[in-house]
Amino acid sequence: MRETVIVSAARTPFGKLGGVLAPFTAVQLGGMVIKEAIQRAGINGEQVENVIMGQVLQGGCGQIPSRQATRLAGLPWEVPSETINKVCASGLRAVTLGDQIIRAGDAHIIVAGGMESMSNAPYFVHARWGLRMGDARFVDLMVHDGLWCAFYNRHMAIHGGEVAREYGVSREEQDEWALRSHRLAIAAMDGGRLKEEIVPVAVPQKKGDPKVVDTDEAPRRDTNLEALRRLPPVFDPNNTVTAGNAPGVNDGAGALVLMSREKAHELGIKPLATILGHASVS
Repeated sequence: MRETVIVSAARTPFGKLGGVLAPFTAVQLGGMVIKEAIQRAGINGEQVENVIMGQVLQGGCGQIPSRQATRLAGLPWEVPSETINKVCASGLRAVTLGDQIIRAGDAHIIVAGGMESMSNAPYFVHARWGLRMGDARFVDLMVHDGLWCAFYNRHMAIHGGEVAREYGVSREEQDEWALRSHRLAIAAMDGGRLKEEIVPVAVPQKKGDPKVVDTDEAPRRDTNLEALRRLPPVFDPNNTVTAGNAPGVNDGAGALVLMSREKAHELGIKPLATILGHASVS
């Protein structure tokens, strides 16, 4: 059986909801990282045999967002693509699927990753057949398709609080871990350790030249444990999940170039890593 290696990686900076990357769709962000990952691998688009991109909030993006991103990256029409939706695991599932395809012997070179623009998630209304009487309710697709449990009809943050209680993770421990995360991110940014993986994005401005963004927007220099402790729980007063210790609501994209080991050897490309295995729990 073939062995899959990772030969290049690229990502955009990550922007906050309504932040610096809000002008770009998920497809546009995906196109940027697909193009950059291929360039970093030292190959051309014609050599790519498949592009697999994870995306949760596909509503309103048009048909086959991964194919749109593939074309924006300059790849030929002949390169097929697939879009994966496994909620938070969408991008990773794209990578593991690419690994499985290579292991099976069906391809040698695959681009895999994920793309999302939560800022551009639309609202929708159930009005296909009109409204006989009364008001129509607009539904936030970002929450409905990305953050709302379809099985228990509640926000995923409530599940997070329940898992914390089940495993004895206190509010204090969550806040301390969140602060640690911010501090480590800031230290990595200040030390230049993230520059190599980030694709700078030129953001158009209302006036003047585009602004080049090459730094993640979410890490906060001014946060501290006291500020995190003051934040109220979300959705449930007994919850321990807050806006300060929960995952962010972000925009961004990332992509890897996967190869069979023999193809990388043939092309003289030194792998960054080897995919040894993976598992799925849902």
